[in-house]
Amino acid sequence: MITLNHYLVLSGVLFAIGLVGIMTRRNVLMILLCIELMFNAANLSFVAYGRALGDLNGQLIVLFVITVAAAEVTVGLAIAILMSRQLKTLNVDEVRQLKW
Repeated sequence: MITLNHYLVLSGVLFAIGLVGIMTRRNVLMILLCIELMFNAANLSFVAYGRALGDLNGQLIVLFVITVAAAEVTVGLAIAILMSRQLKTLNVDEVRQLKW
């Protein structure tokens, strides 16, 4: 039988994979995907706790997190498209050199 601990371990592993991906990747699109993976890990924790406690607040929080994630993806992809058009690259290191 799957318990709360199984869900939390899976959520922790997904969050760690996303964190490692953010730290090691240099492509903006891969960084956005890793952020989404971290959001989904947090969502899994909220739903697992909500189910374990018999409360629907976990699902309500997940609804707000999904809304914020959709907005983040929209803005992030718009910035990535503008970067690729203007700079001809999606590498984060090359964009950092454009600071004042």
